[in-house]
Amino acid sequence: MGADRVFAYGAAAGLLGDLLLGDPRRGHPVAAFGRAAAAVERVLWRDDRGRGAVHTAVCVGGTVALGGLAARCVRSSPAASTALTAAATWAVVGGTSLAREARAVARALEAGDVEAARARLPHLCGRDPQALDADGTARAVVESVAENTSDAVVGALVWGAVAGVPGLLGFRAVNTLDAMVGHTSPRYRRYGWASARLDDVAGWPGARLTAVLAALAGPDPRGAVRAWRADAAKHPSPNAGPVEASFAGALGVRLGGTLSYGGRVEHRPVLGRGGRAVAVSDIDRAVRLSRRVGWLALGAGVLARSVMKGRRS
Repeated sequence: MGADRVFAYGAAAGLLGDLLLGDPRRGHPVAAFGRAAAAVERVLWRDDRGRGAVHTAVCVGGTVALGGLAARCVRSSPAASTALTAAATWAVVGGTSLAREARAVARALEAGDVEAARARLPHLCGRDPQALDADGTARAVVESVAENTSDAVVGALVWGAVAGVPGLLGFRAVNTLDAMVGHTSPRYRRYGWASARLDDVAGWPGARLTAVLAALAGPDPRGAVRAWRADAAKHPSPNAGPVEASFAGALGVRLGGTLSYGGRVEHRPVLGRGGRAVAVSDIDRAVRLSRRVGWLALGAGVLARSVMKGRRS
């Protein structure tokens, strides 16, 4: 069995495992990585870019090396290689947890319990929930579903298609490390610089593929492309911009605007300016679109592996 089939069968099994099982309540490999990265930070931290770059290299490089070693150990067995790919895919994707948390907020909003929705929102994003009303909370959920479709599903599949198990694990390490130290708080403005920049680079192809697939799979392809072209570049994130704009246009809603992070108010540009305000029902629409994009990304990854194999032969 060739590497293209190993990836195809393994990644499909991993996505199916995520759909059926979701993330484990305890002992998640990503949580273990987070604890290890925090331990490295305690040793290395200084208010210095160089120290932060070493932190990034140790954590990401170690993860990629571990994935490469595991893949090398089983490469003589197609069944074991497929099982390893499935386990790695299940460990790094988070589509089911994303959908579960988004729908939990939606249920609270539908019941009129804004406080419960606010309490649940930090499971999805880092915004200040107390600064949001019901409409703002629904908008935050849709934006988080869009961005995390790229970060938690498509980006991992892209790098899995490129580099197998090391690519799957390495991308999730980059993304997790960015969430830990890549923000612009006083402690991490310099120390987290390397992690944030690496995340921008690693997330670039997955974000563009997510935007393309959202346009193809959404109810308004022309609207998605129009919003992407008109508004994506205005977003402060080079990767969240295309994804959120494409989702906004595909769903016919407006995203962006005023939001608050850690007590800091930001006025972001509106994405999908011709759309309507986000309603609670749009959360489920965004989740369904996210699911379709994830499975299409798998198909794109499998096709890419097949093309790469054909060129090498």
